[in-house]
Amino acid sequence: MKAHKSLWFLNHYAAKSDVPGGTLHFDLGRELVRRGYDVTILASSFHHMKHRETHLARGETWKVEEVEGVKFVWLRTFPYQDNNWRRAANMLSYMVRSYLVGRRLPRLDERLAPPDVIIGSSVHLLAVLSAYFLARYFGTHFAMEVRDLWPQTLIDMGAFSKRHVLVRLLSGLEKFLYRHAERIIVLLPKAKEYVAGLGIDASKVHWIPNGVALSQFPILEGRASTVDQFTVMYVGAHGQANGLDVVLDAAREVQRRGYESIRFVFVGDGPEKPRLRTYCQELELLNAEFREPVAKMNVPMVLAESDVLIFVLKDVAVFKYGISSNKLFDYLASSKPILFACHAANDIVDEAQCGLSVPPEAPQALADAIICLYEMAPEKRKAMGERGRQYVEKYHDWSVLADRLQQCIEDLW
Repeated sequence: MKAHKSLWFLNHYAAKSDVPGGTLHFDLGRELVRRGYDVTILASSFHHMKHRETHLARGETWKVEEVEGVKFVWLRTFPYQDNNWRRAANMLSYMVRSYLVGRRLPRLDERLAPPDVIIGSSVHLLAVLSAYFLARYFGTHFAMEVRDLWPQTLIDMGAFSKRHVLVRLLSGLEKFLYRHAERIIVLLPKAKEYVAGLGIDASKVHWIPNGVALSQFPILEGRASTVDQFTVMYVGAHGQANGLDVVLDAAREVQRRGYESIRFVFVGDGPEKPRLRTYCQELELLNAEFREPVAKMNVPMVLAESDVLIFVLKDVAVFKYGISSNKLFDYLASSKPILFACHAANDIVDEAQCGLSVPPEAPQALADAIICLYEMAPEKRKAMGERGRQYVEKYHDWSVLADRLQQCIEDLW
């Protein structure tokens, strides 16, 4: 590898580990910096979970912050509170500002080298479009990272029909970006089939899933289960796709059956959280607790409080291409047994034999599985958790995934 090659990531929602949110590119970037890369991440300074400005002072429109060798360029974007037109304006403002500021960055700050490769991450397609324009401006290589399948996810979630004008515009943009990207990095294991189905050359599609910083997850004994409390925990986003109603329904069933020691803890935030709190009250649940989100660096400590971790998603067609969830790999790293309630192309819990899998949107089956784990011998639950840890060490440590990214882009230099 040639030393000090410059790699830019355009990820609207990129975060450091001191706040809640996705740290994929920060974690991957730290590993790449150790290998001689120069890594820059262009991200919004408006935190999409806290819904407030987190990095820029009044009057600042951008600034550079270096964290463990990774350079973050924080960009001011349009504020929003709900999933409405203001959020669309936030996305548009990120696209515009990342392009206009990005093209001047090497002149404005001597720490920032002109990019050799620019990777646009499709948390939304406008970020990838900005990456494409920047690559054209700098005359450099353009790659696309596909985290979510837009607009297919909108269709499968029932938000829009495939004939809607917005869907047609996004479909056209999606195909345009796929055609012009020299490399397409997909996080979902079956997404290559989706991309190839659009007439795109499958040879430029590479699967690099999410990962976990195992150094932040020391192998701990955690809090031992007691007769008084057995904690089933969910840590992550409270959104429509997460389908957390089913967990509350399962909690009601567990409560109805008289298992007073089993407690349900929800940690995180999202647009559905206020409604879920209300639903919890309507069900008159005495065994459920909602907590505020925690910084990524504090997630291991929170997970250590659990006896069982729960991963749940709605039964949506788009999951036929698989899932690659941050929280699932955090769960695996924590060495705790996992309840997996999702109909996806890949079931890591079943593959690693590190928990139990049940159908999605089936609260009775979920309650049965929770009670099964509660009544299981502690040493058997511990063995499940250890198998999950071994699985993630082998396949999802950032050093392993950095190897895959290098193989993907090395011949572009």
